[in-house]
Order: sequence, then structure tokens, then C-alpha cells
Amino acid sequence: MMKRAPVFNLIVWRAAAVAAALLLSTSRLGAQAARAPTRLDSLADSLISAPEFDGSLWGVLVVDSQTGDTLLSRGARALVLPASNLKLVTSSVALSRLGAAYRFRTIVAARGRVRGGRLAGDLLLIGRGDPSASDHMQHDAMAPLRAMADSLAAHGVKSISGRVVAAGNAFPGPTLGYAWAWDDFEADYGAPTDELLFNEGFSTLDVHAATRVGARVRVATHPARTWPKFVVTATTRASGTAGAPLEAIKDTVGGFVRVTGTLPRGDSARLVVTDRDPDAAYVAAFTEALAARGIKVRGARADTSAAVDTLFTMQSPPLSDVLAAMLLPSQNQIAEMVFKTIGLEATGVGSTDSASAAESRQLAEWGIPAQEAVVHDGSGLSRQDFVTAGALVRVLDVMRQSPEFKALWDALPVAGRTGTLDNRMRGTAAEGNAHAKTGSMTAVRSLSGYVVSGNGHLIEFSIIANNFVAPSSSVARVQNVIVAYLAGAQVP
Repeated sequence: MMKRAPVFNLIVWRAAAVAAALLLSTSRLGAQAARAPTRLDSLADSLISAPEFDGSLWGVLVVDSQTGDTLLSRGARALVLPASNLKLVTSSVALSRLGAAYRFRTIVAARGRVRGGRLAGDLLLIGRGDPSASDHMQHDAMAPLRAMADSLAAHGVKSISGRVVAAGNAFPGPTLGYAWAWDDFEADYGAPTDELLFNEGFSTLDVHAATRVGARVRVATHPARTWPKFVVTATTRASGTAGAPLEAIKDTVGGFVRVTGTLPRGDSARLVVTDRDPDAAYVAAFTEALAARGIKVRGARADTSAAVDTLFTMQSPPLSDVLAAMLLPSQNQIAEMVFKTIGLEATGVGSTDSASAAESRQLAEWGIPAQEAVVHDGSGLSRQDFVTAGALVRVLDVMRQSPEFKALWDALPVAGRTGTLDNRMRGTAAEGNAHAKTGSMTAVRSLSGYVVSGNGHLIEFSIIANNFVAPSSSVARVQNVIVAYLAGAQVP
């Protein structure tokens, strides 16, 4: 770790640090060029220059945080697609701007008066980006909605003459990310997001074959029992026979899901359905929670000019917990909610443009030039995101010196132990040691983070491969070998 500056030099040191940050990439790369090749250089070159990687693009930077020395640099200033390594940027900016203790808020308000247990009007849900109403974070996505229903009952509301309405527009603009691939839209990892988000933007349909061939299958929705709306035309076929595949097809006119195809007798299946309207999914699930609490929603037309009063505000778990839920499994929708919240808190508008601008300003303050980080979303799912390995290492170094560092360190996957690294680098010095973020898209594999060397130096690294046709496992092997070597090395 860096030694503390003497007290009498502290002001000068801080001023110099700002200027030095702007020259970080150049100075470190210059040091790399001046020194003699090391065993790490030879190892990395033998791996990266293998014939299977001919034509591929690598961005690699390894820095000793204790000395500031560059230990390895290959294409460190080349712009590469980061995939989910962009979540490191999203997390770091969020921690710096919002703080680890930040909590997302959902406001429950009444448009109309409450008398004798009856709300004479609409119940308004005003979302501000809380991503935590999900099975993944709460073990039951309905749990926080039931808690909201309990709070409403505690305020004396027993019935609502109007409707439950998604109000406000904290996240204006498209619900899908900029330059996301169209064929990701029906996958859970490509689900839309909005200021109200239920179960990370998707539901599942549990389908069970009937006992009689030709009979329609049975379907149950999860986590809400009443969402999405569906129509079943799928039937049961005899075991061992061919038939049309089971599918969930969205009806763009009727707004429901059509379950089609066939399922063998005695079999079951689970289908994933993304929510094209995240707000509608949240409202439907909350209305179900109200019904379970005995609060009736009558759905009558209400006076939209009536006064609005806030009844209560629900808060999410702290940002530190949200980031762990995002980084460990590399969850895209949480990343998008955090990203737009950065823009919302900075400008009052949670749009892609405001979030990108806020992140760009923060990166510039950290000494990262605009040409080294082009950010269009929070998850890295966009094919228009570009960063350099040098920019990512700079982010890692800034966070290492931040009061919020522990929140990032604790949220990152650990080699051989947790998250997307749970099966990597087992049996090496990196197991239980390296804390890093993976990234994966077609022809993109990235790994950036921290590892402690054999003699106790904290090493910051970014290893990204683009445009390869070799198996992705070959790229992962290169990353694993380099990080494991660093974990056992005696760094000068």
C-alpha cells in the first residue's frame, strides 16, 4: 500500500497528485518501456502471442499499487469492449458520488383523501430506481411489496376507490440500453428497466404437462401469481414423440403471453418472459400484494386534479448490498438502475445521457481522458462502450485510496470462492486472494481487479481480449495464469 505523506507535505502532495493523475498512463507506460524484460513479460508474451490468438486485440496493464511501477503493459491504451468490466466503473462512480450507505427510495402517495379506511382516489407509486424487489436480492420479490402493503394498512387504508398508478418519470427515455443487441431482448439479462422494477425485469412461467395426451398444459407464474397475463394453447404429447417446441410468445396487441407448442407427458419446463413495461409489472405485483393484505382496489375513475399527499417512503438496502448483488453474478438490470440513479442524483433526470455525462465528469476528475472511456450504459451490454485497460486500472487505483474502497472490495467476486470467479483459479495462490470483475460477450473476455502478491504488494490489473476466434476458455486460461503468477510472485 502507498505510504502516508508527511503532514507538512500533505497539501503539496494533494495538488501534485491531481496533476500526476493526468500523466498516469504516459508515465507508467514510459517506465515499462525503460526497464528490462521480466519473467512476467516472457510469460505474458508466450500466452498472448499463441497462434490461436492471431488477429485478436489485447489490452493489458498490471501495476504495483505500492510503488506505482508498471509490471506489465500490452496495448494498455487501446480502446476495447469491456463487457461487464464496465460495472467496475458504474460501481466506483456510484460509491464516490452516492456513498456506500445510499438507499434507493420508492414513494407511496395518495391522490385523494383517506376517510374511514377508504382512499377516495388513486394510490400512486413514485419510483426512483430501487432494484431490490427481486428474488435474487430478497429471496422473494414479493416480500418488499408485501411490506409496502403492510405499511399502507398501518396508515389506515382498507380500500382504494381508484387505481394503483405508476406516477412520476424519474427515468425518462428508452427502457432498453443504448446499442444493446436485439437478440438479447427476450433473455433475462437483456430485460428492460425503468424507475419501478420488479424482479429485475422478468418473470418465469412454470409449465407442467397434463396427465392426458392432447390436454392443455398447466401454467403458473412466478414470482407474482397474477403477472404476466397469459393464454395457453400448448398441449401434452406422448413421451418419446416429437412435437412443436414449448414457447412463450408475447402478443404485442393484447399485451399477454401466449404459451404455445407441446410438452411430453410427465415433463415440466420453465420459460423466462421479460417485461416490456417494467412499471406495469411492478403495479400488477403490488396490487396482488394489496389483495393478499385485504386491501381492495376497485379501479374506479378518479379525479386526477385532486391533491397528492405522500403517505410513506420505502427504502432499499444500502448501496453496498446492492453492488454485491450486481457484481457477484454480474447482474445487468441492477447495473442499469445504479447507472441511471447516478444521473438522477446529479441532474434530477435519470436518463442515459445524464448518467453518461455524470460518469464522464467523474472520470475526468480522476485523470482519465475522454478518449480512454466511452460509456453508454451501466452494465457493459452495449456494443458502443469502449475503455482502455489503463483507464480501468486508474479507476481501481482511485478506489483503492477511497474511503469507500471496502464496499467495492467486499462486493467483487473472489477467485475460487464466489460469484463469477467461483470456479476459476482454484488450487493456485490466487484462490481466496484475487478480487476481480469478469466480463463476457461474443469475442470479448475481460478480467480486472486486485490481487495480493507473494510478498504482500496489492497489485491492480486489467486483462481484456477482443476479436478472438479461439475458445473463450483459452482467454480465461491466459487471465488465470497471469493473475495466479502475480499472486505467488515476489514483486520488487
